[in-house]
Amino acid sequence: MRLRPGRPRHVVVVAPHPDDEIIGAAALIATLARRGSRVTVVIVSDGAASHPGSRRWPRARLIAERHRESRRALRRLGVAAGAVRRLDLPDGVVGAHRADLTRALRRIVRAGAGAGVDLIVGPAAADAHPDHRAVAAALHGIGGGSRRLSYQVWPPQSPLRRGSRLVAMPGGSAAKRSLIRVHRTQLGAIADDPAGFAIARHELDAFSHPLEAYLEVRR
Repeated sequence: MRLRPGRPRHVVVVAPHPDDEIIGAAALIATLARRGSRVTVVIVSDGAASHPGSRRWPRARLIAERHRESRRALRRLGVAAGAVRRLDLPDGVVGAHRADLTRALRRIVRAGAGAGVDLIVGPAAADAHPDHRAVAAALHGIGGGSRRLSYQVWPPQSPLRRGSRLVAMPGGSAAKRSLIRVHRTQLGAIADDPAGFAIARHELDAFSHPLEAYLEVRR
């Protein structure tokens, strides 16, 4: 079933890590930006845990590059750098900072209330990554009357699952794959950390599906 997002005035998209906003919500961001909705993207963690053993990419360099990658990809979707908010919580242990995260998200949503935040999009409570679950729990705790949607990143799965509401990626699979490839640090560009993270080919194929799946979040 297709999602009917309407034409919300102000959308807040929350990403646990720099790239989740593209993997999970690029189609929705593109669709709403084209309709004239104001889109704010909140990136929760600093993204530093993907390659902790790299000497060529020490923590500060990796954090800076991961956020540059997000800004580049979002710019292509019509989201300016000024609409991207960084919380810079420690990657991998977001749950240990839940109180700070909840307060920060509540402030962002309240600050945007004058522009009518009427849609909040975030990770699924059942996502396999603990940072994603922590962000979902924090969003559940901020209250408010905005419509809520969730997306799942891990494990990658077909969007054609029961109960999903689907959004088509403008430009299809090739456009989605191109946006994900902007995040080169997560696709094997960092080669000096054998234990470092890289999106596998089958995961990239799943993330590049031309349809994105969302679930309505009941509060």
